[in-house]
Amino acid sequence: MTHLSRGVQFATLGLLVLSAQSAHADAIDGNWCSDGGRRLSIVGPTVVTPGGAQLEGSYSRHAFVYTAPASEPDGGQEVTMRLLNDTAVQIQFGSGTAKIQTWHRCTATTS
Repeated sequence: MTHLSRGVQFATLGLLVLSAQSAHADAIDGNWCSDGGRRLSIVGPTVVTPGGAQLEGSYSRHAFVYTAPASEPDGGQEVTMRLLNDTAVQIQFGSGTAKIQTWHRCTATTS
């Protein structure tokens, strides 16, 4: 009976791990990279911008909006992001006529 209980425990643990991974993947939180090497990070309502500024924005599970700091190339402009899928996000720096870019989750690098 103990052997069966241990199997159930491992199965439950496996489901919890998969659920946690799925929950994170279905959220805009994380590290995002452009094809040109720019990076930004989102954790809840906090963003670290491509220029390195840490500030608060408007967060929802699948979208994020903030105003770029004056010291950055798009300073004073609204930056809008929308999660496309687990690995891609659309980002628009500026008004509705600004080009929409697709960024991807950053991959781990080693040095």
